[in-house]
Amino acid sequence: MVTIHSAQITGLHATLIPIEVDVSPGLHVFSIVGLADKEVQESRERVGAAIRNIEGRSPHKQSGRIIVSLAPADIKKEGPHFDLPIALGYLVASRQAVFNANKKLFLGELGLDGNLRPVRGILSIALTAEKAGFTELFVPKGNGAEGALVHNLAVYEFENLQQLLEHLEGRAIQRPLPHTNFESETHTTGIDFTDIAGQFAAKRALEIAAAGGHNILLWGPPGSGKTMLAKAFPGILPPMDFEEALQVTNIHSIAGLLPQKSSLVTKRPIRAPHHTASTAAIIGGGTNPTPGEITLAHRGVLFLDEFPEFQRAVIEALREPLEEKVITVARARGKVTYPANVILLAAMNPCPCGNKNHPKKECVCRETDIQKYQRKISGPILDRIDLYVEVPFLEYEILRQAPSQTETSLAIRARVSRARETQKMRFKKEGTSSNSDMNTKELKRFAVISTESDEVMKKAVARFALSARSCTRILKVARTIADLAGSEHIATDHITEALQYRPQFEN
Repeated sequence: MVTIHSAQITGLHATLIPIEVDVSPGLHVFSIVGLADKEVQESRERVGAAIRNIEGRSPHKQSGRIIVSLAPADIKKEGPHFDLPIALGYLVASRQAVFNANKKLFLGELGLDGNLRPVRGILSIALTAEKAGFTELFVPKGNGAEGALVHNLAVYEFENLQQLLEHLEGRAIQRPLPHTNFESETHTTGIDFTDIAGQFAAKRALEIAAAGGHNILLWGPPGSGKTMLAKAFPGILPPMDFEEALQVTNIHSIAGLLPQKSSLVTKRPIRAPHHTASTAAIIGGGTNPTPGEITLAHRGVLFLDEFPEFQRAVIEALREPLEEKVITVARARGKVTYPANVILLAAMNPCPCGNKNHPKKECVCRETDIQKYQRKISGPILDRIDLYVEVPFLEYEILRQAPSQTETSLAIRARVSRARETQKMRFKKEGTSSNSDMNTKELKRFAVISTESDEVMKKAVARFALSARSCTRILKVARTIADLAGSEHIATDHITEALQYRPQFEN
């Protein structure tokens, strides 16, 4: 009996799968056991053809019983990436190949001609292999650079089964891939803040959102610049650090969304699903749970344009992930928890026709239609939005202002990055990434306010009937405003500015 080690993805994490291959006398049988799905069962044909086409003795022509066991037997095995370890296990068990498989892990889909095809989730598997004490990882060509992000693991990639066998048997040894270097990038969307006339309040609110990782809602009539502001927003986001890039890359690798010719996601993800998207598309799910848009936007931005036009169930499903920064998807086959630390950037009109309170156009909506439209954004959802800002209709004279009257995205991003660095130093022992992630203890420690500011908060709570969650979010926004100002302490003007951004919908 021979054991070859492999792995598979369960949720966003890898599970090690030892593959045992036994060849014994008896009537001919080629069987794969261990709760293997159809893709794994079909590997018998791919493995047989691949071995035959490299001039080996196919398991279909082998006399005796060939049993392949994928352990542990109570975990469902899925995907074609077990082809390579099954083929290698059979070749060693049938004495057609001899090599030491100790501390080696193998992954890859086989073509009928013996060529290897790339598979998903290599980064997660490489990280798990490193923790488990494996020293070498063997993958198809095209997957190697992703695995080479893990520095304590020698990663090899091969085009076909024949090349791999020659390496393992010492006939044509190849060198491991050099470790992949990380260089963070910022978004260049083609729209700079200088391209957007006026809307200084919205630009300021977006700066605060980027600096502290806060959720924001833009409200205004059609054509006022909401979508253009949202498109310019990625240009002021701070670059990702290496740990954030690994998290994002892992998610996109498992989802099969890594850019071609790229092993690492170096820009913060920006996801903008259409308002017809289903609940499962946004939060994740399916028979075999897969990440949704809110997970694919992890460490980046989830932009929901025409926010009230999304299904009510979709909007309400955002409650828990916006608060907890994770989303748990439970299905009959199991439960999976995905990360969901995003900046929610939502945009909406004031009414169905969009012209309520417009200075030059008449609203044609009935009052009941306006109320129904606005009530789609419930109080609990509004409580989870930190910044609410109106994007008003602009007169022609303002639209014709010179670009020099507004700051560039580069200048704003510099302030945002400095604020994020301040937060990084503040929370380096706490495990928190930004002000929006502060828990109650951290809030009491890092968002202390003066007696005068406390009086302002008391009056605001009494006047607007603010919930405890709203008060918490106001303090977090004030902490970010203070960071942008380079202030260690939260001043009264920081509190009053934060209060300006509270949602004021009637629900």
